[in-house]
Amino acid sequence: MSQQFPARRAFLLSASAGLAGLALPSLHAAPAAGDAKGALALQRLSTDHLDIAYYAAGPEDGRPVVLAHDFGYDIHSYTRVAPILAAAGMRVLVPHLRGHGGTRFKDPGAPRSAQQAALGKDLIDFIDALHFPEAVFAGFGWGAHAAYAASVVRPTRCIGLVLAGLDRIDEATPWHRHVFGTEAGRLDLDKNRRAIARSLWKKHSPRAPFDEALFRRATASFDNPDYVGILVHAWRRRHGGAEADPHYEALEKKFAQQPTTGVQAITLAGAASGVAASSAGIAFTGAHSHRQLEGVGHHLPFEAPQAFADAALELVRKGKWRT
Repeated sequence: MSQQFPARRAFLLSASAGLAGLALPSLHAAPAAGDAKGALALQRLSTDHLDIAYYAAGPEDGRPVVLAHDFGYDIHSYTRVAPILAAAGMRVLVPHLRGHGGTRFKDPGAPRSAQQAALGKDLIDFIDALHFPEAVFAGFGWGAHAAYAASVVRPTRCIGLVLAGLDRIDEATPWHRHVFGTEAGRLDLDKNRRAIARSLWKKHSPRAPFDEALFRRATASFDNPDYVGILVHAWRRRHGGAEADPHYEALEKKFAQQPTTGVQAITLAGAASGVAASSAGIAFTGAHSHRQLEGVGHHLPFEAPQAFADAALELVRKGKWRT
């Protein structure tokens, strides 16, 4: 299902650097658009605050769907979702979130903040740099909250939201309080990034076979110099009262009330997720449906790619696109 944009949109796309189409990864094999180890081939763009590394697939004139990964995971979580969406004519865009992979802060002195206002603004800045006036945003875990935050920061830019595994943002067990809330835990996280990520992947999806090849491809993202700072600030801002980045002060006020969004949304939850259910939630004032997937863990885009892609496509088709 390829949808055509006006001539001006085609001009902007042709004028934008680095938007050459990439070969698509196979649904069940290592991605073709990557290196010999199956890592996805990346493009880069620059916003006011970040240099963002991202993967792109599908026709350049397709409806844009932005996929946001969880913290402690990376863009390879979408190697099964991306080809489904691209084959349906979508322009698939998968950025490394701040603190992960090849995405870097442009200012060495900028606060390494991960408050929701910053995460949402990053996604809006991302589509701005690509000259997309609007998009469907989809994510899991912290990536789901980044997508939700984009709908709060600029609701008119969001056609729809697919939000999976929302509960993870509220995890605050004694283990989390130690690793993310204490200096000793921070040092442990810095020293043992891969081991801790591995344990969390297994905990979050206890019934899914552990995909060693996928994990190896993702681990390079954890070498980002801001990885620990971003994870720690995200958790402490939500649970420990860490200071907010003053750059986002005006936007942060939008998150001070009970979380809400008027953008059409589909929420997904894995019934076999190892993430404890949270009582806190987002209030949906627009069209909203919730789907629970039996036998699926937290890593939902990888474990249930068809269900995740179908949700995104449903919102694309139902959306009221202005362009």
